[in-house]
Amino acid sequence: MVQDPAQQAPSVTPATPARALLPTILPALAVGIMSSLVLVGVEVAAEQLQDVLWGPLPDALGIGRYSVAWMFVMLFATGVAVGLVVWKAPGHAGPDPATVGLDAPVLPPVVLPGLVLVTALMLAGGPSLGPENPIITVNVALAAWLGARLVPRAPGRVWPALAEAATIGALFGTPVAAALVISEALAVRETRGLLWDNVFAPLTAGTAGALTATLIDHPSFDLNLPSFGRPGWSDLFAAVVVASLAALLGMAAVRAFPYVHGAFRRLRHPMLMLPAGGLVLGALAALGGHLTLFKGLDEIAELAKDPDGRSAGEYALLTVVKLAALLVAASCGFRGGRIFPAVFVGTALGLGAHAAVSGVHPSVGVSAAVLGLLLAITRQGWVSLFVAAVLVASPGIIAVLCIASLPAWLLVTGRPQMQLRVDGTPVR
Repeated sequence: MVQDPAQQAPSVTPATPARALLPTILPALAVGIMSSLVLVGVEVAAEQLQDVLWGPLPDALGIGRYSVAWMFVMLFATGVAVGLVVWKAPGHAGPDPATVGLDAPVLPPVVLPGLVLVTALMLAGGPSLGPENPIITVNVALAAWLGARLVPRAPGRVWPALAEAATIGALFGTPVAAALVISEALAVRETRGLLWDNVFAPLTAGTAGALTATLIDHPSFDLNLPSFGRPGWSDLFAAVVVASLAALLGMAAVRAFPYVHGAFRRLRHPMLMLPAGGLVLGALAALGGHLTLFKGLDEIAELAKDPDGRSAGEYALLTVVKLAALLVAASCGFRGGRIFPAVFVGTALGLGAHAAVSGVHPSVGVSAAVLGLLLAITRQGWVSLFVAAVLVASPGIIAVLCIASLPAWLLVTGRPQMQLRVDGTPVR
């Protein structure tokens, strides 16, 4: 029986013509540069304020800059300052941060000054959150507002995609991270055309954002851990075990998230919730020390300087305290993201695994633990793999991490995420 030739022909996805892609380049470049400048501007301002609050000010008062008293004072004061802005600013500095992930809502422009201010205050004051979620939200709103006025014919959904890609590229200093996030997002959306046609404009924005940040701020994630050569079976086994344990630890925090969030929500008012959160964070800082403050990037570099400089118990304490600080800061109303503090938690856990079992190479322990923690907390597979890999400058680690990600993913998939709906129930 002869089949119809039309039935024999393979299904071909039509490509988008170049003339349709070319007009997207300039808007994508503009959004990329703008988003990167917003990120760098907020981070630089926060760093300048941090240098004053945690340097000359306590020195002038005769108080140790990382003394227990000063950490309590600063974290409580940060809670009061952020609470005041959330209470009085138009739009209350955006929605409840526990309900926001990397896929940001489009907020009205009037909300943005308050959101920028509380983000800078949080970064400078010491709570364990990063800038990614609020800055993505700010850039999405700016891009949507400006795009609708300057290029009214463009589809409205284009601008959030460009701003998200640009900010992620700027955060990590490479468009690769943006491309991975975009491809993961496209997998759950209805799209037309080839994959690279769909990622062309966002990848352009991500490249512009990454290059701008690199030229201005020179971001780097390489921890300069001991060199990791050709992986062996023991490395593979260690990576699988550590990544799985890290995923389980992260899932424990995810399980506790709605309960901790609910406890703070019972206080009902930001001038109660945020100062109370600051006091709890002060107690945690007193327990874990100053390394458990802030978003964690500078602190993980300090940990990695001497992987053998602490005992397994000391690393365990840092791991638990930082994870608890992340949980509290994300629950009580501070505006911030969870990726960077989770990287600190994974780094401390991985170095602790090396301290407990000397056969675990520190590079394997750190990258595998970061992978497992990020899988549990973000549920972003590509981002988790990317961040874990860039911490260790070794091509050999990638294959090990790809295998280690499989059992870790089985532990987290289909389970609640560290993000809540408006009614307080977990997102799955």
